[in-house]
Amino acid sequence: MEVVSRLTPSVVTVRTGEGLGSGVVYRPDIVLTNQHVVTDAREVTVDYADGRSSPGVVLATDQVTDLAVIRTARDGLPVPEYRTELPQPGEPVLAIGSPLGFEGTVTSGIVSGLNRQIPGSAAQARALVDLIQTDAAISPGNSGGALLDAAGRVVGINEAYIPPSAGAVSLGFAIPAATAVDIADQLLVDGTATHPYLGVTLARLTPEIRRSLGVSAESGVLVVDVAAGGPAAAAGVRRGDVIVALGDRPVGSVEGLIGALRETEPEQRSSIGVLRDGRRIDSPITIGAQPTS
Repeated sequence: MEVVSRLTPSVVTVRTGEGLGSGVVYRPDIVLTNQHVVTDAREVTVDYADGRSSPGVVLATDQVTDLAVIRTARDGLPVPEYRTELPQPGEPVLAIGSPLGFEGTVTSGIVSGLNRQIPGSAAQARALVDLIQTDAAISPGNSGGALLDAAGRVVGINEAYIPPSAGAVSLGFAIPAATAVDIADQLLVDGTATHPYLGVTLARLTPEIRRSLGVSAESGVLVVDVAAGGPAAAAGVRRGDVIVALGDRPVGSVEGLIGALRETEPEQRSSIGVLRDGRRIDSPITIGAQPTS
């Protein structure tokens, strides 16, 4: 297949001691991968599709989005096109990486869903959400590899899978290319990435919670705690409020709120809508920056 032969040279294997993962060329001497692939390593080995290897230096990582950038000793690497608009459910995709060390492995599937979360993570302020779900087979070692559309454009950086032992069948996840490009560019400028921040701890608004708290809202996100001195506190958001909008974007879930937040920037002025005692309150809010610790 022409797409596979053309794109395979843009996907590499990243080795850290006994561990390994995959990576995608981002610039002629820069590889993009997952933070959890490199962990705390400063130096790695990068294996290429032509059988050659070179040293690599981890320039910077971002734990919030689980992304890292590596400078390779080898230059002139083929840079693929990154598609920053989301693919659509049902769209065919290919995953290329090094599952279990089998370099250049290609699997195929479709986009199964958008705006997904890794189960159990969305209630965390630093959650990975807004992921692309795919049924293309992803295994250990695929992390950091490429998810491609039919034209060979990178639509995502493969992130994780749910193993069959958990009862899953073909459940894999990838970080959207738009997120990867944004974070990679920030990391390459000054080694850090900034993330918009509200200063709230969130919970899903389940029917059980609605009944126990007497909340009338049928959708939204429950605020279970508000950080003192944070943007939400300054906007008057209280524990027990149900967030239903951020800016002009309605919010119906934790994933929806974090997705809306990712479309903002620190210091941006916006508005936040909450339901409190059956009444909607809209207040101005200045988006903050995610604390580093």
